[in-house]
Amino acid sequence: MDREVKKKSTPVSYMRETARKFLDRETSGGLLLIFATLVALVLANTGVADIYHHYLTDEIVIGAPEHLEISLSVEEWINDGLMVIFFLVAGLELKREVMVGELSDFKKASMPIFAALGGMFVPAILFFLFNLNMPTVKGWGIPMATDIAYSLGILGLLGKRVPVQLKIFLVALAIADDIGAILVIAIFYSSQIAWINLLIAGGALLILAILNKTGIKHLSLYILLGIVLWLAFLDSGIHPTLAGVLFSLTIPVKPKLESGDFQQRTKSHVEELEKTDLVNTHLLTDKKQQNILETIRDDTKHTHPPLLRLENALTGFNAFFIIPVFALANAGVELSLGISEVLTSPLGLGILTGLVLGKVCGITAFSYLGVKMGFSRLPVGLSWRHIIGTGLIAGIGFTMSLFITNLAFADDNLVQVAKISVLLASLIAAIAGVLVLSMGKTRSIEQQELGEVV
Repeated sequence: MDREVKKKSTPVSYMRETARKFLDRETSGGLLLIFATLVALVLANTGVADIYHHYLTDEIVIGAPEHLEISLSVEEWINDGLMVIFFLVAGLELKREVMVGELSDFKKASMPIFAALGGMFVPAILFFLFNLNMPTVKGWGIPMATDIAYSLGILGLLGKRVPVQLKIFLVALAIADDIGAILVIAIFYSSQIAWINLLIAGGALLILAILNKTGIKHLSLYILLGIVLWLAFLDSGIHPTLAGVLFSLTIPVKPKLESGDFQQRTKSHVEELEKTDLVNTHLLTDKKQQNILETIRDDTKHTHPPLLRLENALTGFNAFFIIPVFALANAGVELSLGISEVLTSPLGLGILTGLVLGKVCGITAFSYLGVKMGFSRLPVGLSWRHIIGTGLIAGIGFTMSLFITNLAFADDNLVQVAKISVLLASLIAAIAGVLVLSMGKTRSIEQQELGEVV
């Protein structure tokens, strides 16, 4: 019985379960995201387009008038509010991967990090070359991003034709890519800085760090200070989504109750439970049995690190609500421009070339370079065909690309060209990636290891 309790309650097993749930939710969430995108495009290109855009610009006011009042449009609440949770989840995922995942040691982390660097630099350079000395050059961050939900959704459609290791590699790559995109947004797509707000944000962040350092585990206290952090960033000149990432770094990793202590306490509680009259007394009437079982339940909860409890609580909400809602609000672009207009625009060409060609070339070349230099190794069970196919699928920029588009341009025409280019590039990249990954047979880990031994 002790062995069974320990197996179910260790933080490592809980982390593995979290990772498995993450992959499942992201894959199915990606399919929902595809549906939301199609709905947004239908709404923006039919007779209800005016109603659709009108609701997005409606103001929603929260708080006390003339005191603490937040007035944002529906679109702003989504992009500056809900997307903070999106970035919070990304930060929590990164922290988990660094602890026990694909980024937990140099050999594991170097391959996806090299791939992510190539997948950011090469698309940005290609875009820059097409838009040199033009006002559109500030959109260079658009083709750098990879949409993890969409990408995993596409891989999910392939089912067992792709190995699980490829999904793990793509997750690690996309997380590293997201961190790069977050830094780009914070450094290059921020407006005039309001230093008082940043001072308040710094104070909230300092208190959060102190709470973590002193071992306080109450998530409600962290969340309250996290809201203060977001409010400070909201009018700071730095995009408020950065608050989500910084907040995630302060969430405690260690559980309130370590596994060894949990085992000893549970053993003691079970012995107490066996001393009660289990045969003749019903649980509903025996207060002592109830108290013992409630204590075991509370102890079990305390073995779960706060970081993983928060991630588990938000991952489903993020995948099945926030990202589809973002798509509904941002993918509804009017398809009035022809393909020729997009292809003859430096902005459109830069985005298309960056996402479709730049991503796969950068990811493949940098991955190969990392392996040849001895810094990385090709994950067991994967071939270079898998890396090329993943590089193509990573060209699905969507969520982050649309997000950066809104930050880069105020001109509606440029936004329209950019969004159509992102959608077209993502479609091409998805189809090309599926075709490449569908070719040939997938070798199992055992076959790969046998081949290496021979």
